[in-house]
Amino acid sequence: MASEGTPTLRLDGPLATVTLRRPSQRNSLTDDDLHQLLAHCAQVDADPQVRVLLLTADTAGLEQPVFSAGYHMGSLSGSGGGPGLFERVPDAFEALRPITICALNGSVHGGATDLVLACDLRIALAGSQWRMPAAALGLHYYPSGLRRYVARLGVDGAKRAFLTAQTFTVEQLAALGLFDAVVGADRFDVVRDELVQRVVALAPLAAQATKRSLNEIAAGLFDVARLREREALTHASEDLAEGLAAALAKRAPHFKGR
Repeated sequence: MASEGTPTLRLDGPLATVTLRRPSQRNSLTDDDLHQLLAHCAQVDADPQVRVLLLTADTAGLEQPVFSAGYHMGSLSGSGGGPGLFERVPDAFEALRPITICALNGSVHGGATDLVLACDLRIALAGSQWRMPAAALGLHYYPSGLRRYVARLGVDGAKRAFLTAQTFTVEQLAALGLFDAVVGADRFDVVRDELVQRVVALAPLAAQATKRSLNEIAAGLFDVARLREREALTHASEDLAEGLAAALAKRAPHFKGR
């Protein structure tokens, strides 16, 4: 098995890939992992070249792939940074400037489910499972995580997840609209790469502004004047002129993000 440790960040032009890297521990997240994820988010957000961030996990050596078993139990019990530290990570992912895609290549449990929800787009490996055991452990979940659950699954779906602590299949959650695709292992990488390339090809100024506006609308925090400002910004952008010219010429556009 390859060496394990904190999540890695790989930069490849417009694509940043963050990989969870503790398969022997079912990719449970330690405080060191959380601090590293926050550092990766800051680095990616500061790099204007990055248009898409892909979140995935190393599942090597696992008979049943596990994307993440959630927050390390020792940290949750009080010996580490605690839920306050954990909450900062999905909040940071949700707030990222680039479009985020979660390639959920295994089952996911506990707080790690919120990392998945914090991403803009998601694909899942067929047969993977999802469980939120907070109430079964005696825990009231943190506010932003509850908000994301309600926003993504609806209040009834969020109640089923939290108030039964039952295990769901990704196929069941796909029926609620959570995943863009649920794919078998033989085609997972192909579908993942196709989704990444589709998003990379978007005009970054418009895509990133639209992401911010949609997140604000979903949170009930939007301001019409601010949305109008973003609309006007894209109308006056070089990207729009290029997009229209490319459409008329029936060629691929070459966006610059301005």
